Amino acid sequence: MCVNWTIAMTCLKPTAVLVAIVSLTWNCNRPAATSNNAAAASFLDLAGMDKSVQPGDDFDAYANGAWRKNNPIPADKASYGVFAIVEDRTREQVRAIIQEAAGAPTGVSDDVQKIGNFYTSFMDEPAIEAKGIEPLKPRLDTIARISTRQHLARAIGSTLRADVDPLNNTNFQTGNLFGVWIAQGLTDPSRHYPYLLQGGLDMPDRDYYISRSPKMAALRSQYRVHIETMLKLAGIARPELRAQRVFALETKIAKIHATRVESAEVQNAAAWKRTELTAKAPGLDWSALLTAARLNDAPTFIVWHPKAVAGISALAASEPIDAWKDWLTFHAIEEAAPFLTKTFVDERFHFHGKALSGIPEQRPRWQRAVDITSAALTGSIGKVYVRRLFPPQAKAQVQALVDGLLKAFGQRIDQLAWMSPETKAKARRKLETLKVGVGYPDRWIDDSALSIAKGDPLGNAERAGLFYYQQQLAKLRQSPDRGEWWMSPQTVNAVNLPLQNALNFPAGYLQPPYFIPEADAAYNYGSLGATIGHEISHSFDDQGAQFDADGRLANWWTPADFEHFKSAGEALVAQYNAYRPFPDLAVNGRQPLSENIADLAGLLAAYDAYQLSLNGNPDVTKDGLTGDQRFFLSYAQSWRSNEREADLRRQIITDGHAPDRYRLATVRNLDPWYPAFNVTPAQKLFLSPENRVKVW
Repeated sequence: MCVNWTIAMTCLKPTAVLVAIVSLTWNCNRPAATSNNAAAASFLDLAGMDKSVQPGDDFDAYANGAWRKNNPIPADKASYGVFAIVEDRTREQVRAIIQEAAGAPTGVSDDVQKIGNFYTSFMDEPAIEAKGIEPLKPRLDTIARISTRQHLARAIGSTLRADVDPLNNTNFQTGNLFGVWIAQGLTDPSRHYPYLLQGGLDMPDRDYYISRSPKMAALRSQYRVHIETMLKLAGIARPELRAQRVFALETKIAKIHATRVESAEVQNAAAWKRTELTAKAPGLDWSALLTAARLNDAPTFIVWHPKAVAGISALAASEPIDAWKDWLTFHAIEEAAPFLTKTFVDERFHFHGKALSGIPEQRPRWQRAVDITSAALTGSIGKVYVRRLFPPQAKAQVQALVDGLLKAFGQRIDQLAWMSPETKAKARRKLETLKVGVGYPDRWIDDSALSIAKGDPLGNAERAGLFYYQQQLAKLRQSPDRGEWWMSPQTVNAVNLPLQNALNFPAGYLQPPYFIPEADAAYNYGSLGATIGHEISHSFDDQGAQFDADGRLANWWTPADFEHFKSAGEALVAQYNAYRPFPDLAVNGRQPLSENIADLAGLLAAYDAYQLSLNGNPDVTKDGLTGDQRFFLSYAQSWRSNEREADLRRQIITDGHAPDRYRLATVRNLDPWYPAFNVTPAQKLFLSPENRVKVW
């Protein structure tokens, strides 16, 4: 499903799979020290560098060129880099936790039993093969009985799930016509509201349906075949005709969708009263839909994509019911495919893995089982993980880095020559009230009410999806909690939450090579410090800057200050527009603007924090590298990656993040980078001082 939402959560990397770690000890791919003095080791991967390249010509190749040549993308991945290495390592570790639960004797706690039952049910392929399509038949039969527009609205409403629950991050739930998100109001931080977002697509973005690119046209042909094949595997009559109807309907939905850039414009969102939905988005039986979605009592909705919601609602009235039934049928099959027989699993991978991302091989089943189990029982597994594997001293050390970044960012605000005292005071208040969560939440998700049955993998996943949706709906009767976490502790990622004025740094991310407890300030501030600064900076990027200290959408800037800020952003847009990885496809500098601002401002703040940590003393040389060199190399090596062409194209079209190789290129905007590597005007990355973008 394609549901666009931006301001909800701004992540370091696009969320895809929930993973976990067991130890802060880095045993896999750890760079060896090149110095005889272990205490002097830089912890950088010196062997992964390509010193034949001038840093000022291609800093990525200089820092990572040898690593890239020696680390081809594994056959079961679309891309491979530090992020994937950490995910793989942590998945192996969480596998041990899950398998321990699976092998536990009878009479263990309910949490342990549920973890074991969920995992073993998914892994029992012979039992799944024996059942065939039977687990899905009740849902297909319900869809087949739809005969009126009211029935259709009920069916659509009954499939809605929370757009930010863990199972969505495993790409399990694909059949939502609308995304649903529950959070505090844009202008009213005192209570929760339901947000409605555009959905309904199975391919990643509207461009896949409407772009005239030959590559997109080829994917559309493959997608039509995929729809037909899935329908045929499920025993649906006339699969070719029905596949054509599904594709035609999704194409009409895609034409209505807002673009990725438009989705980032928070000002486009609109508050509609429950009673206004029918007038502003006619076509759907909203009463039937919202009753089935358990949202009928909500008095007001925040519609993130008003034009798209209205357009989709109109299609619900204008398109034949049979076309909608076909759409629901296909998405029910597509959603259930990971839990059905091998033929469904393989066909789904053939399109979503091979065609869309260029991945040659399906991941081993145990990896998929670990991901979906960790997502479904995130609280139970998270507690075990933190209790065993994230010691208090690690939390304290990361908290010290956070404190250093907050201090540095505050000083940057104070020193801004272009910002008025009035705006500075409000920026300062926002920084001082920022709530930073490190490692794990203060309040755990309680999944004790989630029912897991042995031998029912599809039912277990469906009940988990409903469980998290109900948890989100319960928030409509609760006051907002700024300490709420939107990622599990075992997630390898980090996030800024503009509406809460809060940050989450899950323990899963706080491990080597992003964070090495034994490393020095130059290393940890260059890697993890830049991430912390990145997330802090999101509170002040082109999106976060529109929210005040209470998470309220409010203009706290003077007009002159905001115009200066926007001008700096435009310079960054132009800088990224110039990056063209393919002759026919360039980076859209505006689409990842928020992330690029955060990368730049975060790295600036991290450098300042690193310098503050030295207390005015010069840093020592390690492995022949100065402190500044180690700082920038640590940053560059944290972004090393290889991507398949199909996946890189998908990222440029659909992602709010620039490709990793260009994210690390933001070093060219930092003055200290130039003397650190003797970068001259004759080199390709050189920017004259007046052209170096300064945002914060």
